[in-house]
Amino acid sequence: MKVFRSLPLGEELTNPVVTIGTFDGVHLGHLKILKRIKDRAKIIGGQSVVITFHPHPRQVLFPDDENLRLLNTQEEKIENLERNGVDVLVILEFTKEFSRLTALEFIRDILVAKIGVNELVIGYDHHFGRNREGSIESLKEMATTYGFLVEEIPAELIDEVTVSSTKIRNAILEGDMISANSFLGYRFRFSGKVEHGQKLGRTIGFPTANVKLSDKVKILPGNGVYAVKVHCNFLTLSGVMNIGLRPTVGDFEETKVEVHIFDFDTEIYDETMTVWVIKKLRDEQKFEGIAQLKAQIAVDVTEAKRILEVK
Repeated sequence: MKVFRSLPLGEELTNPVVTIGTFDGVHLGHLKILKRIKDRAKIIGGQSVVITFHPHPRQVLFPDDENLRLLNTQEEKIENLERNGVDVLVILEFTKEFSRLTALEFIRDILVAKIGVNELVIGYDHHFGRNREGSIESLKEMATTYGFLVEEIPAELIDEVTVSSTKIRNAILEGDMISANSFLGYRFRFSGKVEHGQKLGRTIGFPTANVKLSDKVKILPGNGVYAVKVHCNFLTLSGVMNIGLRPTVGDFEETKVEVHIFDFDTEIYDETMTVWVIKKLRDEQKFEGIAQLKAQIAVDVTEAKRILEVK
């Protein structure tokens, strides 16, 4: 997959069949749209092209909104689109100036002049341009003027994609990773740098890696204990993770991510760790003391090993 992060692209595309969207999660609902542009591109001897935006438009238009949580970082999105066979990905920088482009300017100056769109596959409710003035109807009119085809994605498919995205986010926030991973079509993951912590885990025989997320808007599962797979230092390993406020050992206000990796004692501070979240074991809870916490962690480890089929 060719990835372009600016315009002009530096080369001419061949009969581009284009779709536009944020494609957060690149989940099973999105795959139906991707299949359509790939099928059309194959029929006309063209290339399937996804146009997306970075940063997410809401981050630019509503900079004070701290509620935005995304299923994918930009790099994860790129990997997911490539894995699903997209030919070309164009990442447009979304700025306030970009948001002021009229619908006509976007079509004429970007889709036609820069991309050379041959066919555009777009949702029935898609609005674009300044003040969301462009609609599917105006798009079809401009398509006639500029000589490209428009295929309208049916309402039921767009609604399915919207519902899927909402379902996935809700499932992750609820810790229902079985459902979330099923809707995604792959295992949810996040990455971050391993930081120094209080090292309390070492004192009770369960050392943990404290992971600081690399992207502040990346969604995290709800507080609790999870069976996980991790990748760090070129190794893929198994472990158990706690997300939460650690009520037994202190009164913390900031959510912490701690991962105990089975049979692993290598120092990995400042290394990047990727965590695949497999299944929630239990809610986070406050114990009467360290001894009770230690006993419960031992139970968690045994259960996580069973789920992950670790000897």
